[in-house]
Amino acid sequence: MAWQGIEGHDGVAATLARVAERGRLAGSFLFIGPAGIGKGLFATRLAQALACRATGPGLVPCGRCPSCAQAVAGTHPDIDVVRKPDDRATIPLESLIGDAAHRMREGLCWRLTLQPLVAARRTAIILDADHLSTEASNCLLKMLEEPPDGAVIILVGTSLERQLPTIRSRCRVVRFRPLPADTVRMLVEREHAGETEGPSADDIAAAAAASGGSLDRARLLVDPDVAGFRRRLATLIAARPVRGVELARETIALVEGAGTEAARRRERLRLVLDAAVDGYRALLRLATAGEVPADAALAAACRDARPDADESVAGLHHTLAALAAVDRNANLSIVVDAWTSLLEEPRLRAGR
Repeated sequence: MAWQGIEGHDGVAATLARVAERGRLAGSFLFIGPAGIGKGLFATRLAQALACRATGPGLVPCGRCPSCAQAVAGTHPDIDVVRKPDDRATIPLESLIGDAAHRMREGLCWRLTLQPLVAARRTAIILDADHLSTEASNCLLKMLEEPPDGAVIILVGTSLERQLPTIRSRCRVVRFRPLPADTVRMLVEREHAGETEGPSADDIAAAAAASGGSLDRARLLVDPDVAGFRRRLATLIAARPVRGVELARETIALVEGAGTEAARRRERLRLVLDAAVDGYRALLRLATAGEVPADAALAAACRDARPDADESVAGLHHTLAALAAVDRNANLSIVVDAWTSLLEEPRLRAGR
């Protein structure tokens, strides 16, 4: 049975349980792995296990005590969770040390110095650690190096390269692997079980295969609007010349179709750009090595148009730049307009 119902990370749970049983649990952790594979959920369940007064073997909380009830409800006084606001590019400094008028009298670092109220220790979880500014990261250094007695700090990010070396050196790094495609497929099928008009088994299998081991990504890919646009995107980026206005119009329509929530819109645009990155890489392999794209829609789109290696490199470069802009919380409409305009002009080569 999966540890606390979280699929795919039993090995990590077993390792942490052995360390905890020996009384050698680190004070600072850095959870690293692709987005959407359950690292944040794992961190919250670990915090529940550390707060529970009747935790059983394998770091499994009892699930019945008041401490467990508060942890599940997100109201435990000794468990703090900090995340990046949807409308900010980074985690605000005041989340860690309070605003200018209350420096070190508010914020996560101050709360960690307080005595636990219910549990035996305090646990802090910093989600979106990739988006810690240099200033915010520096504020954490002393706390990570010497956490208060019994406190546990967990940073959750996607790659070591996106963390400052000083952060990496002060944390025990725990690596999480992408979920197997079969596991992703099973979880998506479970979520859609009983739906009369839900995605077909083939659609779910295709989404799982293209998810890169991310359940969150598979959930987005199984959406019929997204799946249809990904097939359409192959034709749009393989066209010579690229019809930028058409690509921009259809991309904006897909993004706005996600509703008014900024995070959902941003994720949809990331899916489009990720698909374009895969497409340009396939086009480059076709142009330089004659390797026919594995994606059927892209292979069909390239049948009558021989891709140009320089244009494929430029397209890849501009698409990666657009992805970076999305991560910086740039205005999505501006990102799409700039991206599609650059793709439309073949003379604008990458790095020239």
